[in-house]
Amino acid sequence: MSEKKTRHPVLPVIAVRDMMLFPHMTMNLDVGRPKSLAALEYAMEHESNVLIVAQSNEDIDDPSGKDLYTVGTIATINQVMNLPGDVSRILVEGVRRGIAQSYHVSKGMLTATVTPYETNEENTPELEAGIRAVQDAMNALNNVSQRLASDALQNIYALSSPDEFTDILAANLLPRLTDRQKILETLNIHERLEVLCAMIERETEIAGIERRIQAKVHASMEKNQRDFYLREQLRAVQSELGQIDGSEEEELRKRMESTPLSDEAREKCLKEIERLSHMGPGTPEISTTTTYIEWILDLPWGKTTEDNLDLARAREVLNKNHYGLDKVKERIIEYLAVLQVKKDMKGPILCFVGPPGVGKTSIVRAIAEAIGRKFIQMSLGGVRDEAEIRGHRRTYLGAIPGRIINGLKQAGTMNPVFLFDEIDKMSSDIRGDPASAMLEVLDAEQNMAFRDHYMELAFDLSKVMFITTANSVDSIPAPLFDRMEIIEVPSYTEEEKLHIASLHLLPKQTEAHGLQPGAVTMNEDILRRIIEGYTREAGVRTLERTIAKVVRKSVVAMLDSGTMHRDIDLEQMHEYLGAERYTREMPEQEPRVGIVNGLAYTQVGGETLEVECSTMPGKGVLHLTGKLGDVMKESAEAALTWVRSHSDQLGLPEDFHDRLDLHVHVPEGAVPKDGPSAGVTIITALTSALTGIPVRHDVAMTGELTLRGRVLPIGGLKEKTLAAYRAGIRVLIIPKENVKDLEEIPAYVLSQFRIVAADQIEDVLKEALVRLPEGLQASLSAD
Repeated sequence: MSEKKTRHPVLPVIAVRDMMLFPHMTMNLDVGRPKSLAALEYAMEHESNVLIVAQSNEDIDDPSGKDLYTVGTIATINQVMNLPGDVSRILVEGVRRGIAQSYHVSKGMLTATVTPYETNEENTPELEAGIRAVQDAMNALNNVSQRLASDALQNIYALSSPDEFTDILAANLLPRLTDRQKILETLNIHERLEVLCAMIERETEIAGIERRIQAKVHASMEKNQRDFYLREQLRAVQSELGQIDGSEEEELRKRMESTPLSDEAREKCLKEIERLSHMGPGTPEISTTTTYIEWILDLPWGKTTEDNLDLARAREVLNKNHYGLDKVKERIIEYLAVLQVKKDMKGPILCFVGPPGVGKTSIVRAIAEAIGRKFIQMSLGGVRDEAEIRGHRRTYLGAIPGRIINGLKQAGTMNPVFLFDEIDKMSSDIRGDPASAMLEVLDAEQNMAFRDHYMELAFDLSKVMFITTANSVDSIPAPLFDRMEIIEVPSYTEEEKLHIASLHLLPKQTEAHGLQPGAVTMNEDILRRIIEGYTREAGVRTLERTIAKVVRKSVVAMLDSGTMHRDIDLEQMHEYLGAERYTREMPEQEPRVGIVNGLAYTQVGGETLEVECSTMPGKGVLHLTGKLGDVMKESAEAALTWVRSHSDQLGLPEDFHDRLDLHVHVPEGAVPKDGPSAGVTIITALTSALTGIPVRHDVAMTGELTLRGRVLPIGGLKEKTLAAYRAGIRVLIIPKENVKDLEEIPAYVLSQFRIVAADQIEDVLKEALVRLPEGLQASLSAD
C-alpha cells in the first residue's frame, strides 16, 4: 500500500461541534453560524467541496483557525434544506481525509488550503493481521457490552477496504470526540489499526467495570426490595399485635445515637422510646411522647460556635453603628480579652440600664456580631407567667418548653448571646413570679444545670452570654438585681446626638428612602435646631423619625424640581417640620427674690427646674403646687423645718410661721415631679423669700437635704450638668460626695462652670444668695 498527496485548491470550511464526519460516511448537519452559512453558499455557487473539521474547544461560538483541528474530511454537499431561523440542514458525504495547511477568513467565511490524502491499499499479511486483531477485540467488547447488533457488525466485517473498515467502526464505536479525531488524524492504515485495537480494548475494560457496578447496584436493589418486603410484613405483624410502626422508633433511635446527649438525657430518651414502642395505634400519648423525644434531640447538645476574639475587629463592629456607649464597649472588649486567656470562662450576666432610645438593644446585636455568636432576643415586657421562663409541666394539655429552651433550639448552639429585653417590666400574678424564675437562669453558679419544667432535664446555660436591658433598676427585685453586673447607659448629650445624626441617622434614612449618599444634606446648625426644637428625649428615636420626615419631604421636592440633591436650610426646615415644639426655659436675667434654678433628671434627660417661693399674710400654711410627688413634698417640709430652727441666724421673727403662709411652686404643673434632689433648691427659695435677699440668676443647684442642713449626694449628675450647660449657667452647686462623678462629664462642659461642692446648706446659701443674712454670716465667721 502507498499514500499519495495531491494539490487541491482552497476550500470553504464548515466547523462542527461534538461530532465527526469520516470518509465513506453520509450524515446530516445543521448549519446556522454566519461563517458556515457563507461557506455553504460559496460551495453551492461554485459547486465546490467543503472541509468538515471539528473544533478543539466546543464552547467557542465563532471559532478561528487556532480553534480547529488540522485534519478534517473533504466532503461533497448532496442536499440542502432551509429551516426556520436562518438555519440550513445539509446532507454531506465524506470523500477523503484532508489536512489544512493554513486557515484564513475570506468574504465572511473561513477557508483553508487543504492537502488531500489518497490511500492505495495493498492486501498484505501485516494488514490482514491488523484487521483480525481489531475484529477479535471487537468480539470481546460485544461479549461484555452489546455495542453493535450482530448483523451490523457482520456488515462492517464484510467491508473490503481496510480504510473504510476502520473509519466506520470508529464512528459507530468510539464515544469520545478526541478518540475519533485521533483515528481521523492517523493516516497510516497499519498505525490506525493498532490505535483502534488499543481503544477497543480500553472500551472493553471500561465496559467490564460498568457491568460489575451494575451487578452490585442490581444486588443492592434486590436487597432493598427484600428489606422493604420484610418491613411491610413486620408492620403487618405489629398492627395485629396492636403496636406502632417500628420505622419511626428506629429513626428516633438513630438520631439519639448520633446526638451527644448527656447521660441523664440519653437515659430519659431510651426510656421514652421504649414506652413509645409498646403503645397501641391511636394512643393519644404517641404524639406527645414523640414530640418530647424530638425536643430532647433538637437541643444543641455540645454544639458551640467559635468565638472571634480579634479585639480590633470587635472594636470596629461595635463602633460601626453606635456612637458613644464607651462603658458597654469597654466591658465587651474586656470579656474578649479575658476569654483569650481563659477559654472556659463562664459567660457574663450584664444589665444595661438607661432611658429609652439610647441603643441598648441594638448594641447587644452588635456584640453578638462582634463575637461571632448567634443572637436570641426575648422581650420580658408584660410577662406574668412563670411558664414563659421554665415551660409547662408535661401533664398539661398543649405543654411546651419555656422560651429559654426554645431560643437555644432556634440558635442551634449552647453559647449564643441571649438578650432579655425590658427586664424591669416583668410582673407577677396567680400564675407565678417570672422574676423569681429568672434567679436560676441569671446565676452563673446555678445555670449550669437549668431544669425546664417541660424537659425535666439538666441543661447547661453557663456558656450563654446573658444580657438584660432596663430603663430603671427600681422595679427589679433585689435578689435578681444582685446577680447582674449593672452597666449604666446614660442619655446622649447634645453633642453626641449631633454626631449620631450626622454620621449615622441621616445616611441611614437617605439610603432607606432610595436616595444616593449625600442626596440630602444638613449642616450642624440645622441638626442642632432639630435636636433642640423638635425632640426632647434621652435617646435618638424621635430624632431619627424627625430626620426621616425631612428626607421624605425632600424626595417630594426633588421630584417636583427635577434635581436629585437637597441642602436643607432654616426656611426649608420650618416648612417641612412646622413650628418648633420645644423651647428651653432660660434662667432669669437678673437676681430675683424667691426664684431658684434647680436641676432635675427625667426620662428624657436633664432639665432645668425653677422653684418659686412666695410669702403672704396667713396662719403658717405651706402650700405646695406643681404636681409634686410625696418625696418632693417631704423635702419641702424638711426645708421649712431647717429655716424655722435657724430663724435667729436668718434674722426672722420667731413666730414668722404663725403670721405668714408660704407657697412653693414648681412650674409646668402638668408634668409630674418627684425626688429628693430638690431639697437644697427649696430651702434656698424659702430663705430668699423670707429674708428678701435675691438669688443669683446664673447659679443652679441640686442636692438632698437633712434636717441638720447636711447636703447629701444625688443621682443623674451628668444629665443635670448638661441641662445647666444648655441653659448657660455659670455656677453649679453639687453635693460634695458627687465630685467623683464629674469624671464622667465631658471636659468641654465642665469648662463652662465654676463647680461648688457643698457639704452643708450654708455652703449653698453662701454661693446662691446675693448676700448672706447678717446672723448667718456672723455664725459662719465664728466657726
